[in-house]
Amino acid sequence: MTWLLVLIVVYVLMCLAFYFGQHLFFFRPEMLPSAFEYEYQFPVRERTYQMDDGGVINAIHFEVPNAKGVVFYLKGNSRSIKGWGKFAKDFLGKGYDYFMMDYRGFGKSSGKRTEKTLYSDALELYDSLASQYKENEIVVYGRSFGSGVAAYVAQERSPKMLILDSPYYTFRYQIGRFVGWMPLKFILKYKIPTIQYLRSINCPAYVVHGDRDFIISYKQGVMLANETDAELVTIEGGRHNNLPQIARFQEELYRILKG
Repeated sequence: MTWLLVLIVVYVLMCLAFYFGQHLFFFRPEMLPSAFEYEYQFPVRERTYQMDDGGVINAIHFEVPNAKGVVFYLKGNSRSIKGWGKFAKDFLGKGYDYFMMDYRGFGKSSGKRTEKTLYSDALELYDSLASQYKENEIVVYGRSFGSGVAAYVAQERSPKMLILDSPYYTFRYQIGRFVGWMPLKFILKYKIPTIQYLRSINCPAYVVHGDRDFIISYKQGVMLANETDAELVTIEGGRHNNLPQIARFQEELYRILKG
């Protein structure tokens, strides 16, 4: 009985540590000073948005002449747009403008980050883009952690298309692969049911996933495509962080954006 009590106490303490510390587990932000200036090989404009609740969202906007539209890129859970901005070349070279935001607590963005504010911030910036571009010129692109947020935006609006890069089935499913023995239904602050949003969109959708992705399993991309009308694009030999370096990825991205 003593050992059983000890195990119960340890289990409870671990669950409490997870509940209160999950932002440290899930997010690896890079903070930037307000005076930081973005520098890339392409011209870029920095944009700052004031949210109604006092939060601040910082973003970067790359533009090319005679653009076919804009890619609204929702990034992963690490670093800041300072480093993620390098992916602009994958889209500028295909004739699209490129727009990316930092989540709250990343880069120059500030304010309390919750699942609700992730959605509301992304929608507000989407609506800002929709004042400059027609909706049928906006491509919503969600990479890794950002895939669930992107699916939500596409459900709430009517973009040209949705591209999910290395997505998770649901955030709870993804985290459950590592700590499934915890009562995630009750203690996980981020549910982000990508599959639920993907089922409700009214635009073409593509799931691009490497078949050697061991961070967010390829199986989840297959599940998303099999249970919806999304097209599955398998990148053979692709891992979680090397897709842009693979020729097939660039070829498929060109095909999708051209359509």
